[in-house]
Amino acid sequence: MGTYKWEGLDKKGKRAIGHIVARNEKEARKILRSQGVRPKKLTPPSFLEFDISEWMIENGYAKGFGVKELTMFTKQLSIMINAGVPIIQSLEILVKSEKHAVLKRTIKEIAREVSEGMTIAEAMRKQRGFTTLYCNLVKAGESAGILDQILSKLADHMEKQERTKAQIKSAMMYPAIVVLVGIGVIYALMVFVVPQFMGMLESSGQEVPAITQFVVDTSIFFQTYSVHILVGLGVTVWLLMNFIKSKFGKPIFDKFMMGVPVFGGIVIKGNLSSFSRTIATMLSSGISLVDALDICVDTLDNVVIADDIREVKKQVTQGKTMYDPLARITYFPEMVASMIKIGEQTGSLDAMFLKVSDVFEEEVNTLIGGMTKMIEPLIIVVLGGIVAVILVAMYLPIFMSAGGT
Repeated sequence: MGTYKWEGLDKKGKRAIGHIVARNEKEARKILRSQGVRPKKLTPPSFLEFDISEWMIENGYAKGFGVKELTMFTKQLSIMINAGVPIIQSLEILVKSEKHAVLKRTIKEIAREVSEGMTIAEAMRKQRGFTTLYCNLVKAGESAGILDQILSKLADHMEKQERTKAQIKSAMMYPAIVVLVGIGVIYALMVFVVPQFMGMLESSGQEVPAITQFVVDTSIFFQTYSVHILVGLGVTVWLLMNFIKSKFGKPIFDKFMMGVPVFGGIVIKGNLSSFSRTIATMLSSGISLVDALDICVDTLDNVVIADDIREVKKQVTQGKTMYDPLARITYFPEMVASMIKIGEQTGSLDAMFLKVSDVFEEEVNTLIGGMTKMIEPLIIVVLGGIVAVILVAMYLPIFMSAGGT
């Protein structure tokens, strides 16, 4: 993007000059013509006027906006539309107030395309950062004339989704930190402390116990192959990450994670909570059940669960109820499937899915609390036990020597 100086004729045919911000000369001429200006001469921005931040955004080097920024934008747009401010004017106000460079440019592009006659949903679909779910809901809101309400629902939906993800991340953070610190302490003992005891034992010439010999041999192994171990770990992690991301590895990894005690329950309930809340939001916005299921499949992180929901959609497309295929899914609670059946029978499927989402969210919170209480003491006991064995192994020969004399 750059600022072009232009000379031409305005709407009245009078000579005029001005400046226009555009990505290139072609776009600058297009914008001017849409404003009723006939450009005769365009002067491109000089090198000194070159905007490095804009260049980075244009070429995809700048960091994109996240859910937090998008949620705030959605809330603000909803409030302004509800207050009666026209969409284009609302977007122009948000451009001026937005601090995030990428989102600022994105809103500017949306405002420009809407001013040229495009719908806001179509304009958003052309930009990065707006999911299929987001664009479809905005489209439904535009069609029904309730865009402010839809945007408000979207903001609420994104906030709750992020809250659940944040809870899972924070629950795993503390144990991960404890494990890393523990591994660091054990490594330091084996590489720096144990060798000093080895020198003392060798100079004394006394026979060492089996446990001490084992710790000494392990210490020598760590000292000799530290670089090999680190490189091996790095390569293993890299291969594992690529395997998980691959088409073949992702289903295997997701299936494995679903079977892990406690954590598997969090993965399943978290995905089902996300699915239920997403479909409730779409159904309440007027999107058909089949379309809602189709979009939901793309929002799920777990491909195994996504495949099962895809099968549910297939059955619904054939005219069957949701209850039958959902009840056949082994990890889907029968009670919840029955709630959905009641929702189908009473015509309140959106409200029932919202309640189901709350049920799953509550279960996720309970599982996270239980996992934290179980894992933290276990990690401390295991790491503490390893450190204790190392220390006992080192001091045991000293105690034996003192006892012998």
